[in-house]
Amino acid sequence: MVIDALADRIIELKNPTVVGLDPRFDMLPKFLRDEMTDAYGETPKAAAEAFYEFNRRIIDKIYDIVPAVKPQIAMYEQYGADGIAAYQRTIAHAKSRGMIVIGDVKRGDIASTASAYSDGHIGAVTVGSATHRVFDTDFITINPYLGYDAVEPFLDNCKRYGKGLFVLVKTSNASADVQDLITERGPVYEVVAELVGKWGAGLTGRHGYSSVCAVVGATHPAQARRIREILPNAFFLVPGYGSQGGRAEDLAACFDKKGLGVVVNNSRGIIFAYRDKYKDEYGEAGFDAAARQACIDMREDLQRVM
Repeated sequence: MVIDALADRIIELKNPTVVGLDPRFDMLPKFLRDEMTDAYGETPKAAAEAFYEFNRRIIDKIYDIVPAVKPQIAMYEQYGADGIAAYQRTIAHAKSRGMIVIGDVKRGDIASTASAYSDGHIGAVTVGSATHRVFDTDFITINPYLGYDAVEPFLDNCKRYGKGLFVLVKTSNASADVQDLITERGPVYEVVAELVGKWGAGLTGRHGYSSVCAVVGATHPAQARRIREILPNAFFLVPGYGSQGGRAEDLAACFDKKGLGVVVNNSRGIIFAYRDKYKDEYGEAGFDAAARQACIDMREDLQRVM
């Protein structure tokens, strides 16, 4: 099962980090922007090609120390077909390096629309007699707020193709006007957590975790502890570490006694480390080496609480 593959890789590398591949054109190294605009003009194609080259070099520097990457599709699809192609190529390259890929797509719709999203991202599509795995990510993020109708097609493909989900439960953003609403069953995020546990029954791997997992923000440690009580068998994808204020200490209650149960996302703090912490040491030319060092630092920080 894919959840076992993720757990095995975390154990092997002693590292629960997932690197968010969320590039921004204006924050890429100038030499890379110039190279692509010289080749393709000031076009979406130039941005997309720069994104892929940026991602490729980072993946090639970190695949042996980090188990997973998480490209955020919005960063790519804003550039249209060229951007989507860069997203697709990024996934393929990461998988060729043995990395687990979490597609951060946050889909959530019903009926045939949900089925189409599911088939495209974690399932398969048919064209005549041919079958194609289009994006073929290992996991995707989904939004459950339209209820089971919006989740069922994804569950079906998890079972059929051995894929996984990270369901939004308690996100890292500051707004609490929906997720913290109190119902007769408790806060909305607790109700969603209970549903995630129900949806994930029957998809449990040999490490005791389900392939139906939860997104739980590092910026809400008290709520994370409560969600762990509700979901003892769900891996958590934890955004908010680093630049959003989440600390390793805030995550301690999420890990089990084996140091499993959590993958911790860091995007800007790793891929743009060359602009900040390691600006003087590596500079623009060494953006990938700076990303690797940032991953090592994060691994050591998280190992204190695993």
